Amino acid sequence: MERLTQILKEYKKLAIAYSGGVDSNFLYQVARQTLGNENVLAVLCEGSMMPQSEIEEAKKNLEGGQYVIIPVDVFAVDEFLHNRKDRCYHCKMNVMSTVKAEAKKRGFDYVADGNNKDDGADGVYRPGMKACEELGILSPLAQAGFTKKMIRKYSKELNISTYNKPANACLASRFPYDTLLTQEKLDLVSKAEDLFHELGIGYVRVRVHEEIARIEVEKDQFQLVLEHPELVQELKNLGFKFVTLDLAGISSGSFDK
Repeated sequence: MERLTQILKEYKKLAIAYSGGVDSNFLYQVARQTLGNENVLAVLCEGSMMPQSEIEEAKKNLEGGQYVIIPVDVFAVDEFLHNRKDRCYHCKMNVMSTVKAEAKKRGFDYVADGNNKDDGADGVYRPGMKACEELGILSPLAQAGFTKKMIRKYSKELNISTYNKPANACLASRFPYDTLLTQEKLDLVSKAEDLFHELGIGYVRVRVHEEIARIEVEKDQFQLVLEHPELVQELKNLGFKFVTLDLAGISSGSFDK
């Protein structure tokens, strides 16, 4: 924490690419405490890559601070539209360029993200990190040596509400590469995962294989899922023909494997 506050003080003013997740919200709250509200700007890009419920929660966490919300059209990025393997690189380049431009316009020369020491060290394919590096986006949490576990620990100690928030990812990650994405398809996944959220299962992925829904949850949640057979019909009502539970459990970036 001491190292992080030292790093933040060096920048004096900082804009933060804000998603509302554990990492970016921790950075935002600590930066506000360290630099003052007037010297910290959160930039939230609102687009189809995030479930609406996530966007609304992010907005609530921004209350009391200085922030701006920018609508972005991710479908304008061809690599996103066609869900190419390098989708994340091009989408992140588009989104972060927008964040940098907005920050610059408001007098903030430095832009930071919530990347931590674990990101890129877990073997998961993360082309978006390359885009951030090329754009000169700062990663104070990684620089200070924070792991995800540490961020959750200090968030809890500081009464930051997102300390136990499940990890989330772009909705496009629920589809195989080279799938033409539409708003309807992303909404389908969002609605499907909301069914599990209502049961108290926050960490879930509904992977789409055409007419098949492949459900990924943590293994200790299998029994809870099986105790709710109505989920099958509810998922079929959304348009799926078959519903499966992945016995390997939840896996970040499973389509990359």
